[in-house]
Amino acid sequence: MLCGIVDLGSNTIRLSIYHCDKDQFRLLMHKKTMAGLAGYVQEGVLSDSGILVACRTLAGYRALLDNFNVSHLHVFATASLRNIFNTAEAVEAIRDVTGIQVEVLSGDEEAALSFRGAVLPGGVSTGVLADIGGGSFELVRYEDMTITSACSLPVGSLSLYTRFTGGLFPAADECRRMRHFVHEQLEKAGASQIQRKHLCGVGGTVRAVAKLCNDVYGRDPELRTMSAQELKDLYKLLKKGGRDTLRQLLRSAPDRVHTLLPGLIILNAIVKTCGVETVVASAAGVREGYLMDHVLKI
Repeated sequence: MLCGIVDLGSNTIRLSIYHCDKDQFRLLMHKKTMAGLAGYVQEGVLSDSGILVACRTLAGYRALLDNFNVSHLHVFATASLRNIFNTAEAVEAIRDVTGIQVEVLSGDEEAALSFRGAVLPGGVSTGVLADIGGGSFELVRYEDMTITSACSLPVGSLSLYTRFTGGLFPAADECRRMRHFVHEQLEKAGASQIQRKHLCGVGGTVRAVAKLCNDVYGRDPELRTMSAQELKDLYKLLKKGGRDTLRQLLRSAPDRVHTLLPGLIILNAIVKTCGVETVVASAAGVREGYLMDHVLKI
């Protein structure tokens, strides 16, 4: 069976096509669109223009799947539709225009599915998972491959950028305000209670940070492990700004020039708060968890 899974996120809309055979699956193709839906939210409402962007992207994905004779399509939304006031209206509009039903995941569901997709397939048995998206991030504390606590915070790389940044690249004072805000949110969520040496990072932000880290330090491009000190030094390097920094970002993560530094601020805040020593950027995450739990039911 061929199956398409779409993650309708706040920053990116991602399609993954899998070949499934009983309880086994493998990724055949991946496509993403930098839709930036969080930028279409005004006073908590996703605008008609934002809904239209989602509709056009999903319709394009549906046409692509039809060309490959893929009849199984499952679409879920995270903070993009969860953290707005007009969730029901947006879901209804997307269904009316495209014929596609979108399932909106709660923060707890997203956290659990990210854990299942990223950690359970042979990950470190005890640690913390951080899924940093465009509109939210989820924290999952786990021990012996079992979740012990989970929470979702309405702060993401794109929403943080939109809220605090006036230009293309955050200024020093904007970075300070972002750091303060993220630490406030972590304190409210009681994240300091989560003390783990290992962090499994999920999402495009963490993968982009790993890629940039490898580029800056001249390491193997496929390396996915980063130390807390490396992340701290990387932040110091990026917050200087300037042409060299911009060139570095354009070379390593051109589609995340504006959101990578806010995302790194979130990641460093989590690392500091939870006493993390090493971070591994996972290649899998919520889409794989959704596939296993909601589609294959394994």
